[in-house]
Amino acid sequence: MNILDKIIADKHKEVDLKKGLIPVKQLEESVLFDRKTTSLAKALRSSNTGIIAEHKRRSPSKAVINQKVSIQDVALDYETAGACGMSVLTDGKYFGGSLDDLVLARATVQMPLLRKEFIIDEYQVLEAKAYGADVILLIAAVLSRDQIKSLSEFAKSLSLDVLLEVHNHKELEKSIMPSLDMLGVNNRNLKTFEVSTEISKSLSAEIPDEFVKVSESGISSIEAIQDLKKYGYKGFLIGENFMKTENPGASAVEFIKKLKS
Repeated sequence: MNILDKIIADKHKEVDLKKGLIPVKQLEESVLFDRKTTSLAKALRSSNTGIIAEHKRRSPSKAVINQKVSIQDVALDYETAGACGMSVLTDGKYFGGSLDDLVLARATVQMPLLRKEFIIDEYQVLEAKAYGADVILLIAAVLSRDQIKSLSEFAKSLSLDVLLEVHNHKELEKSIMPSLDMLGVNNRNLKTFEVSTEISKSLSAEIPDEFVKVSESGISSIEAIQDLKKYGYKGFLIGENFMKTENPGASAVEFIKKLKS
């Protein structure tokens, strides 16, 4: 069993438990549930930088990345730096995140927030809405075409943007459908954790223009972004490059300033 299989097996148990603890009605009565969402896809289309900055404490591949900074400080600094949106890891066991991180970020900033999670159930989409997300992530590697369709359509019914993540041609082929806003190519192989932006380049021509193209993982230089822009990418998800520094917000400020110049 690879790490992704383990995460999904644990996620099924976690979601089943949560459903018994917090009923759907309680999520729907959250003060944030009726909040007007902000489109990340629109923000990326009109941006000349396209940075989606991530808050990530740890990961299965890198263990601890940064446990010291507060999510509010990081969120505020990312927004001040000019990021188009922020990705918030909410998985606890493998990434050290939580839904509390999402709600604290929401209380601090106005920019679009992506709930970065291994979504397998509509319940998690309701959670995303109830805790202040504007966007959900769906991962093609762990979902069937029917699941992608039902989860993305459900998200759209709640006015949430949908970012669908793929790793290869086969996943992309099964995933293209009108209920998606953005198609993300993860440059990290989730089974081996090897990273290469060549994956984004090779799949770029297969992504229809009606979707915002997003390149994720392994992006650590201005040159890499400029290179990927030639392939039609408008969004660039950057996490470890900022989070591994002592001050992620300051790193984002410096990076985006260089990118603009």
